[in-house]
Amino acid sequence: MALVIADRVRETSTTTGTGTLTLAGAVSGFQTFSTAIGNTNTCYYTIVNGSEWEVGLGTVAAGTLARTTVLKSSNAGSAVNFSAGSKDVFATYPADRAVLTDISQTLTSKTLTSPTLTTPVLGTPSSGNLTSCTAD
Repeated sequence: MALVIADRVRETSTTTGTGTLTLAGAVSGFQTFSTAIGNTNTCYYTIVNGSEWEVGLGTVAAGTLARTTVLKSSNAGSAVNFSAGSKDVFATYPADRAVLTDISQTLTSKTLTSPTLTTPVLGTPSSGNLTSCTAD
């Protein structure tokens, strides 16, 4: 199971509730999730039904999209209990997960709130030679 990012992936669904979506096929000019992402793989998705919306990480299966992790939504960040109607479902790349470069190709990263730094354990050498040592 791999995280896959793909362009032009869009389907519709009439599934209601908070569970796995049954997908109704690609919108004209787009690909299905199964074709572009691949079954058993994960992708970022957006679902829109009028004022109801959800962005998350989902798992693709044949003709379905399981809503694995909700990242943001019109339901205060929780899974949306979608009402009846045709939903637009498409692959996306959420801003909160983006790694970007500016116009000069300089990597831009977000501020980490609590980074974890790991110092390797090097041990104590039993012997060695000091070479090329200079002082200021």
